[in-house]
Amino acid sequence: QVRLVESGGGLVQAGGSLQLSCIASGRILSVVRMGWYRQTPGKQRELVAFITASSGDTTYADSVKGRFTITRNKAANTVGLQMSRLEPEDTAVYYCNALIVPFFADTPGDYWGQGTQVTVSS
Repeated sequence: QVRLVESGGGLVQAGGSLQLSCIASGRILSVVRMGWYRQTPGKQRELVAFITASSGDTTYADSVKGRFTITRNKAANTVGLQMSRLEPEDTAVYYCNALIVPFFADTPGDYWGQGTQVTVSS
C-alpha cells in the first residue's frame, strides 16, 4: 500500500509564509509526479502546483505563480510547498497528491493525503 502524509499548515497573517511537506511511503516502485491541491467549502478541489519526479518540471496555478514554490526530493519521495505572500484567498485545506506506480503494478495510481488546513487572516 501507498500512503501520503502531510505536515505543516496552520494559521498565518496575510503577507506571511508557510511551508507544507508531504512524504510518500509504502510499496513504491516509482513516483511519476507529486503535487498539491486545495479545496474550500462548497468548491471543487483545485490544482495548486505539481512537479514531475524525474525532470523536476513544475506547473503552477495562475493564482499562486510567483508566490508559491514547489520542490521535491526524489530519493526521499517527498514534496514541499513554500508559500509566501499569503492572502486570505489562499485559505483552504491543502491536499498532497501523487501519481505513483506501486510494486507489482503495471500502471500508476492516484494517491491523496488526508489534507492540512491553511488559514490566512486579514
